[in-house]
Amino acid sequence: MNEKRNFLKELNEQQKSAVLNTEGPTLVVAGAGSGKTKVLTSKLAYIVEQKKAWPNQILCVTFTNKAAKEMRDRVNKILLGKTTPLSWLGTFHAISVKFLRRHAEAVGLKSNFTILDTDDQKKLIRNISKVENIDTKKISPQFILALIDQWKNKGLLPEEVKLSRKHIFENQILNVYKIYQGKIRDLNSCDFGDLILYCVKLFEKNPDIRKVYSNNFKYILVDEYQDTNFIQNKWLQLIVNENQNICCVGDDDQSIYSWRGAEIKNFLSFDKVYPNCKIFRLEQNYRSTKNILDAASFLISHNKDRLGKKLWSDSKKGDLVRLNCYKNGKDEAQGIGDIIEESIKKNKSLNDIAILVRAIYQTREFEERFLKIGINYRIIGGIKFYERAEIKDAICYLRIINQKFDDLAFERIINTPRRGLGESTVKQLHDFSSKNKICLEDSAHKLLQLNQFKPKVRSTIKYLMDLIIKWRSDLKKKKHYDLLKIVLDESGYSAMLKNQKDLENESRIENLKELLRAMHDYDNLQGFLEHVALATSIDQEWEDEKVNIMTMHAAKGLEFDNVFLPGWEEGLFPHQKSLEEKGDFALEEERRLAYVGITRAKKNAYISFATQRIWHGDWMDSLPSRFVNELPEEGVEKNEELVKDVSNDFDFNQDNLLENNEEYRSPGWARLKKKLLK
Repeated sequence: MNEKRNFLKELNEQQKSAVLNTEGPTLVVAGAGSGKTKVLTSKLAYIVEQKKAWPNQILCVTFTNKAAKEMRDRVNKILLGKTTPLSWLGTFHAISVKFLRRHAEAVGLKSNFTILDTDDQKKLIRNISKVENIDTKKISPQFILALIDQWKNKGLLPEEVKLSRKHIFENQILNVYKIYQGKIRDLNSCDFGDLILYCVKLFEKNPDIRKVYSNNFKYILVDEYQDTNFIQNKWLQLIVNENQNICCVGDDDQSIYSWRGAEIKNFLSFDKVYPNCKIFRLEQNYRSTKNILDAASFLISHNKDRLGKKLWSDSKKGDLVRLNCYKNGKDEAQGIGDIIEESIKKNKSLNDIAILVRAIYQTREFEERFLKIGINYRIIGGIKFYERAEIKDAICYLRIINQKFDDLAFERIINTPRRGLGESTVKQLHDFSSKNKICLEDSAHKLLQLNQFKPKVRSTIKYLMDLIIKWRSDLKKKKHYDLLKIVLDESGYSAMLKNQKDLENESRIENLKELLRAMHDYDNLQGFLEHVALATSIDQEWEDEKVNIMTMHAAKGLEFDNVFLPGWEEGLFPHQKSLEEKGDFALEEERRLAYVGITRAKKNAYISFATQRIWHGDWMDSLPSRFVNELPEEGVEKNEELVKDVSNDFDFNQDNLLENNEEYRSPGWARLKKKLLK
């Protein structure tokens, strides 16, 4: 017994107090790197080890399957390898499925119901939209599903929705919601939003069933409580027992997912819902140096809606947090690349380095720089810039304008955006091309002359062919980057993106804006297309180690020795669109995002901003983020413009990379040159 309980000796006093307090409602405010998972798993193990409850009487809820597996493994390790059947440990959705399989009839389903994936949902929405004469170019299936998901996260079935008129298409979408919900019921199916919503309805309408579970679950443990939405919190409140033995662990300062429906008020109002609750603060950080923690704590203290805590560490003060000012985005990428080169010289691992951006389009300049100086990298939670679908689409348009024999480009753009040209039309073009040994574009022209297309197909293809001819003419008179704007508008691609209102689509639009910015670095279309081809073909598997590039949202829960936080400028961070839509609420969430970014660093944090950025093709002056002024004076080293005017020394031109023998400042050039000459 004593041997088993050694795990308590591994806890600090704050952690131990939180673990030993098993009775009544408990909120554990766990700062970044303070051992949140350790406390939760130790608490679960302690309850089992002390026989306060059987394993099947403990409900433990996580947000990811990975977190659930990690907790299960840790508990079994604490209990000396004894396999503990924690049958009610899992995600909200996984546990909800177990409830519904047992009580499917009570919510109008059969126990063998299926769960629709996203593709199934989109297909069903498209079919309904077609029947209801809804133009999917104006109201995309993604947007419809996003709004339906919002309603479900608020606990609203179709008949319970009250229109807010926030969106002009709400009335139409509500009608789709009614039909959609009826159809999936007819299919004996539900979607992910239904899983939790139906459980809530099940417990509300069947108090006897709810009581069975609330009596069974002697203890409820919840991870990442700050990320819960309305319906998840309601779900928890319905099944907590009369003793209110619920323990929620999280960090209000790391609540950064409101765009996914998370409601920080669940966390902040815990003591109002459970007046007798005990609050424990885990403030000792085991990850970062004192200077990093002080900078993060000082910054987040500017938020008003928070419970409050002060992180501290036994570790050394460490290096100062570096605040670097650069002339422009290109210099910022170069400056960060140079610092990483110095790390390579010191035999530091690239795996221990991360660049955390606010928006995914910011990765482009870093990718370009690293490709050119031979630093290997990976994009976490995303796709490399020139491999993103919208970038490939745009470049394929440019490729076919550049030369008509590019069949691969032609095939990609012929029905992008959708023009009603199916596989049969593409096959017809291929067959004719193969038979006559001509390219697909010439095949299209020839088949038009021969009147071989059906009337609707003929008019569509003729319109596209006329556009391509026009664009080639435009190229002779306009800059290549101005041409891309015209192509995106006249092809219907811009309209397609504007009409798709999902969050991912906003990123696609930003990526295309970044592509336009990238094109300004090249004198002509040919040079740019050569650069793209080289950038996508360079072997990126030179070594196993890679610099990690990701958004700050994707970085939550991760840690690295060295963290770079570029682009701390007004409009970019905090993000202007967020501020316009949600005001002070968004500002506080953006500040929490900054806090998350800084606290990913274990040893070194580098914050940077540029005084100029290219915006819509023009150089614009940038203002430092207000978060820069919210950093403490002590513990932060503020550097003025670090990079001199080096535009003649290094530019973003792959021709120079391959043909110019001048020595570059970066030692990575020699490494890359050697690789390319093999």
